[in-house]
Amino acid sequence: VTSPFLSFRHITPEKFFIEACDEGADAVLAIDRVSNEMTLTGKKDVPLSAVTRPICGIMGTIRLVAGMYLIVITRKRNVGSLLGHAVWKAVDFDVISYKKTVLHLSEIQSQENKTFLSMINNVLTTDGFYFCTDFDLTHTLQRLANTSPDFHEMSLLERADQRFVWNGNLLRELAAQPEVASLTPCVCSDIVMKPCRINGKIFEWILISRRSCFRAGVRYYVRGIDSEGHAANFVETEQIVLYEGAKASFVQTRGSMPFYWSQRPNLKYKPKPIISKTTNHLDGFQRHFDSQLLIYGKQTILNLVNQKGSEKPLEQAFAKMVSGMNNGMLHYIAFDFHKECSKMRWDRLQILVDSVAETQDEYSYFMVNPEEKTVAQQRGVFRSNCMDCLDRTNVIQSLLARRSLQSQLQRMGVLNVGQRIEEQAEFEKIYKNAWADNANACAVQYAGTGALKTDFTRTGKRTRLGLLMDGWNSMIRYYKNNFSDGFRQDAIDLFLGNFAVDESDGPTPLRVQKDWKFLTLPIIMLVAFSMCIVCLLMAGDTWTEALAYVMFWGAASAITGTIIMFNGQDFVDSPKLVHKEKMD
Repeated sequence: VTSPFLSFRHITPEKFFIEACDEGADAVLAIDRVSNEMTLTGKKDVPLSAVTRPICGIMGTIRLVAGMYLIVITRKRNVGSLLGHAVWKAVDFDVISYKKTVLHLSEIQSQENKTFLSMINNVLTTDGFYFCTDFDLTHTLQRLANTSPDFHEMSLLERADQRFVWNGNLLRELAAQPEVASLTPCVCSDIVMKPCRINGKIFEWILISRRSCFRAGVRYYVRGIDSEGHAANFVETEQIVLYEGAKASFVQTRGSMPFYWSQRPNLKYKPKPIISKTTNHLDGFQRHFDSQLLIYGKQTILNLVNQKGSEKPLEQAFAKMVSGMNNGMLHYIAFDFHKECSKMRWDRLQILVDSVAETQDEYSYFMVNPEEKTVAQQRGVFRSNCMDCLDRTNVIQSLLARRSLQSQLQRMGVLNVGQRIEEQAEFEKIYKNAWADNANACAVQYAGTGALKTDFTRTGKRTRLGLLMDGWNSMIRYYKNNFSDGFRQDAIDLFLGNFAVDESDGPTPLRVQKDWKFLTLPIIMLVAFSMCIVCLLMAGDTWTEALAYVMFWGAASAITGTIIMFNGQDFVDSPKLVHKEKMD
């Protein structure tokens, strides 16, 4: 099942047979399509009449209205080798029903099942699922180096950091079967692996961003933290360098401001963020940073939000809570990114980098020499955030990562004394493009479009073309955040097991209908606006008479539009599968 080689699925009306293609392996996993029972059998027991298809691995199983479904990876692409282990990107998937037909479903149930299937496919087609069959992608090099021999004896799924196992829910039933020896966790992220050359010395440069599956979701429907202290859009980013047996790693994190706040879409371009007044913020805040300090050590928080306007109360609340914890392991820095870099003054980002240089040197990084001796340990991380933890955050992380890389490459002997990474044109191009691609991957998964400000990440300069592209992406974000993100949020909740389809024949939350305003008011506004245009076009010489009609229909259109904007939350695409209080 977890063979690094190609596997096969054999399908008969009664069973699925999953065969690993390891040389000499004879065991085949048989899954009964009626009872769901799993057993081990031999290749000789696979019927000759079975339909055979190659697969690359199993994502897991999920129960929908029609019953159980098996999700398999049908195509993968090699993205490189990490310490001799092939890393794969899952490219195509197949979702196969255990049931041979859906004739047992009513028409409504059949339609709901199709909707659930489209949700699963929506998540699967989101670019960014990676796996490795013989190396743990969920842990940093430092965490792996600081574990016991017993840890390495465990299967990949057992020892994985569950924050980053996106198919953990899908593998639950398979993992409970003693017949299945091990299963491969998939991370949802971005992984870039590049062979690079500086001074004629070839080294491997790797960038891995691991997106947490706890409090996962889309931009406006998932903000802040949950009761367990999990932050929205939390991403751990690790930069790795491998050179002649030596290896180095530098880790940063990003995540939503870790208290209870929301920013629900309401048709406005930028909905006003709301801080909860009924919740004990410090409880969840404490849980979040207790976990962060345990995993990563000291924390320097870089809060990049605006210090005026609607973002100002969020910055003040964050600063107040850090002060209230009175923990010497936490250090808070507020840096108004937009104010400091206004009028294209992006060189001013160096002010922030210089201000934390001493702290970054103190935190250090993880490094192992060619003799496998640990010569440096990372003792703290920078936890960066803006509103979305995407655009501004990625820019700052790329600058801090470059500064760490400068020290690592000099220590490894790749860079000569006095040489700067910025002067290595060939590598700089690879470095900047990789960080820009990382920004795009994280942004697509959370906000629905590529990242903003990537022109600076790619070129080191802010350009007018980049501003135009940011405007285009902002318009696409506006549409998706208001009119399609409810479906995307439902899809993620279904995939991760935050919502489970009931086995009974009762109605699902998909049957919730919009009230009359949702259908009636937009039609009235459209008709009124159209009539206004028609009256203008047909006015001719009778302008005085037509003016009354124009004013009437124009006023009707304006009044209806105002009512729609005032009730904006009733007109956006909202999630149906998870109750509001569960998402706030």
